[in-house]
Amino acid sequence: MPGPLTGYRIVDLTSNVAGPLATMILADQGADVIKIEAPDGGDATRAGGSRRAGFTASFLNNNRNKRSVVLDLKTAGGREAVLRLAAGADVFVQNFRPGVADRLGVGEEPVRAVSPKIVYVSISGFGEKGPYAEKPAYDPVIQGFSGLATVQAGSDDARPRLLRTILPDKLTAITASQAITAALLARERTGEGQHVRLSMLEAVLAFLWASDMSSQTFVGDEPARQEPASAFDLIYETADGYMTVAALTDRQWAGLARVVGRPEWLEDERFKTPALRQKNIDARLQLTQEALMARPTAEWLEALTAAGVPSGPVLTRNQVIRHPQVAALGLVVETGHEAAGRLRQARAAARFSRTPPEIRHGAPALGEHTREILAELGYSAREIAELSPEKVR
Repeated sequence: MPGPLTGYRIVDLTSNVAGPLATMILADQGADVIKIEAPDGGDATRAGGSRRAGFTASFLNNNRNKRSVVLDLKTAGGREAVLRLAAGADVFVQNFRPGVADRLGVGEEPVRAVSPKIVYVSISGFGEKGPYAEKPAYDPVIQGFSGLATVQAGSDDARPRLLRTILPDKLTAITASQAITAALLARERTGEGQHVRLSMLEAVLAFLWASDMSSQTFVGDEPARQEPASAFDLIYETADGYMTVAALTDRQWAGLARVVGRPEWLEDERFKTPALRQKNIDARLQLTQEALMARPTAEWLEALTAAGVPSGPVLTRNQVIRHPQVAALGLVVETGHEAAGRLRQARAAARFSRTPPEIRHGAPALGEHTREILAELGYSAREIAELSPEKVR
């Protein structure tokens, strides 16, 4: 059964994670994503550790369901081939630093000249204007600049801390994939393509505002210094491990108090309302931690669930991929790769009742589909060999 984006073609000039993950989301949903790679090694994630049979896990996990073409954009022939691909495409995505695509001859103007209705997408670190526009940006740079590192620290006075996952890269990918489908929907209705511009900074700051910028929301009332968050996080130690508990409402707080045998909490003036419990968060969390040390995690989970209190185990990576809940959703799947062998990956997150996404094939070898795709464009065998004599497959 075809995916929801079957029939759409995307020319993908991105590398690393933000761009490739965005286009892989669309490829999983059925789009024909043609990945353009340079002859000097291709996508940067092809290099690095955690590899098997010449494929890195990072490349495999961000580039499945795509076809790879090796073209040298520094040559006239390479640029011509990219533009011929663009002429029959719906979307053109690049994540060069601002100005580079224009210098290479694949900026919006030449692409739109051959495909007036195309959705042209530019992904960058800091955006195409402003004092930081030309700066190179990797995930930790954006974590620091966006305020995310101080949010993670819990206070403006504490040492900033990075998240131990590349959230800006992956969040930008998800935001980009949604923006691309929105632009395609707009084109279906208006008949016009447009230029979608997105930076990692924009994606992260918009993401933070939903919950972490409350003190910056009311103009004129911004604090000089951010009030420190609780010294405790919401991971609690139990008699045999760790768990999470989130008792936010009055009913949930009452349920927690009953389960842990602390009815006096319900009479404590510090905890009478959600606002007071937030004001006295350190005392509340300390008392909760002391109570939960008394019994094993499994016992608490059973009792808290029966009382309607949100809670859950804290799992390791090896535990979560084998958990019955993950198995019930079919969230982690195993597939075969021609070179890399048996792979375990997360399937596409969203489930469609009529047009389900699927993993049609694994990530491609460098230039694996060059002959195939250039032949589709009408190039002869001789012309293909002249374009990429060493890397063509």
